[in-house]
Amino acid sequence: MKFGVVVFPGSNCDRDMQDALQNDLNQEVIMLWHKDKDLSMFSTEDCIVLPGGFSYGDYLRCGAIARFSPMMQSVIDFANKGGKVLGVCNGFQVLCEAHLLPGVLLRNANQQFISKNIYIKGAGSPDKALKIPIAHGEGRYYAEAAVLDALEANDQVIYKYCDETGAVIPSANPNGAIRNIAGICNANRNVFGMMPHPERACSDALGNIDGRIIMNSLLIHSKSGATRPAAAVANF
Repeated sequence: MKFGVVVFPGSNCDRDMQDALQNDLNQEVIMLWHKDKDLSMFSTEDCIVLPGGFSYGDYLRCGAIARFSPMMQSVIDFANKGGKVLGVCNGFQVLCEAHLLPGVLLRNANQQFISKNIYIKGAGSPDKALKIPIAHGEGRYYAEAAVLDALEANDQVIYKYCDETGAVIPSANPNGAIRNIAGICNANRNVFGMMPHPERACSDALGNIDGRIIMNSLLIHSKSGATRPAAAVANF
C-alpha cells in the first residue's frame, strides 16, 4: 500500500504526516505537489492524504481555494473510483469544500484558535478514548439535521469528542461541533475526514501512539468499501 501526501502552499503538517506514515508505520510515501495532476502511480488500494495547515493562506474559506487546485481534480477522480482519501484538519475542510464529504467546518464556538490534546472515540476504539491533538480555528463541524441523521443512520460518523473516560458529553466538545462530531466518512467508506491530528500521536518519542490506532483502523488494515469503521459509535 502506498500513500500520497498532497502539499499545498500553506500546508504545515505534510512532513508530520510523511514522518508518521513512513517512519512510525513503515508505509511507502510519495509527496505530491498541488500543481501536479499525475496519480498514475497509485491504485485504488492506495491512499491519498490531504494534510493539515493553512492551504492558500485560508484567505477565503478554509479549503475553498485548495479545492480547485490541479491535484485536487485528480484526487476527486481517484476517490470517485474507490481510492482511499484521508483529510486531516485543513484536509477535512478541503474534502467538504470539494463535496467529497457533506457539511462544513465553521469557526470554533469560542472564536479562538485551539491547540491542545483532546479525546475522541470511534473507529478502532469502540471502548477506549483516544488522546489526539487538535490545532484549528475553524473546526466546528456543522450540517443540516437531515444530513446528520443520515450520517448517523449509515454509521458514517467515525469519531466523536469524548472525555478521558469515553463519555460523549458537551463539556468534552472543544469547538462546539454539532453532535460532538470529530470525523466522518462518505457513504462508500473510502473518504475520511477528521479535525484531530493522528499523525501527531504516532511516535514513542512523543509519549503517545494513539494515532496509530486511527491510521491502522481507517486505512492500513481495512479494505475500501468493506469496512464499517463507524459502527461502534452509532449508538452514541
